[in-house]
Order: sequence, then structure tokens, then C-alpha cells
Amino acid sequence: MSEFSRYDVPVFGITGWKNSGKTLLTTRLISYFSELGLRVGAIKHAHHSFEIDHEGRDSYLMREAGARQIAVVSKYRWALVAELVPEHEPDFETILGQFKGFDLVLVEGYKQLAFPKIEARSSFQETRQKLSIDRPDIVAVASDDPHTEDDLPLFEVDDISTIAGFIAKTLALKLKQL
Repeated sequence: MSEFSRYDVPVFGITGWKNSGKTLLTTRLISYFSELGLRVGAIKHAHHSFEIDHEGRDSYLMREAGARQIAVVSKYRWALVAELVPEHEPDFETILGQFKGFDLVLVEGYKQLAFPKIEARSSFQETRQKLSIDRPDIVAVASDDPHTEDDLPLFEVDDISTIAGFIAKTLALKLKQL
């Protein structure tokens, strides 16, 4: 059993500064693990307000009319939107509780929470400070910069199969093939 098994579902994070390639790395890992047959969930933490529907759509109109929670359901997908104002953001464990039965949950963001993470770094990012200096839960680095140096395991950001293998080993995931 992994040292990172305090949650009911295996959790691994992708963190980094703005424009570091977090979302691209996360989506590529989701695709890779999904192709191996894993049931993969994803959580993205946003530091600002966001919209998942567009102005004029039915769910948008319902929310604007005052609905505190809206479910949009079809035979292809469903989404639940809850307005939190003036309530507080739900804690991570509450959100993670929505992912029961998943083989893996990849998390983008939540820099301050302690679960294993890879720090994404890019030559295009605005901030050069290494997050891993102050975060013992960052267990590796993925970068597009060949000059990146670090004491942690370092991966080329495009080497998705090797990164996925590292995640699987870290979480003690059992995979069919890697």
C-alpha cells in the first residue's frame, strides 16, 4: 500500500505556475490512463469565478433567475452546478467524495494540499520560482526545458508513458501494461 493512501481513491496532482503546461500534461495523462482501461476522474481548482455554461443557455438562465443548484442531464453526460455565494468553497475531501469507485483522480491545482504531485515547468511560464523547494509533496518535475535541474526525478513533459509509470508506482496502482 502506498504512503499516499489516506484517501479512498488514489489521488495524484499536477501543479505549477501559470503557463507551465499543467492542463496539457493533465489531459494527456487522463487520456493515457483511460486508454489502459482505468476509470479516471479529474478535479481542477480555480482561483477565480468561472462559467461552465454560456449566457443564454437554459442552465445559465436558471442560475441567473436564482436557482442555487442546477443539474443538466442527458444520455451522454451530466453536470451539477452549485452557487456558493455567500457560502464558502467546499473542502477537497467533499469534492473528492464525488469520485467513489474511480481508479485514479488527477488533480490540477490545490498547491497547498498534501498529496503527491508533479510540478509542471515550462520555458513559457511567467514565474521561475520552483514550487518543489517548499513542498515535500511534490515528488517529481516534468519540464519542456532541457536546462531544468532539480534534485527530484525529472521527466521530459512529452514522455507521458514514463510519467504515467512513475505515478502508478508512486500510488501502487496495478496497471495492465505500461
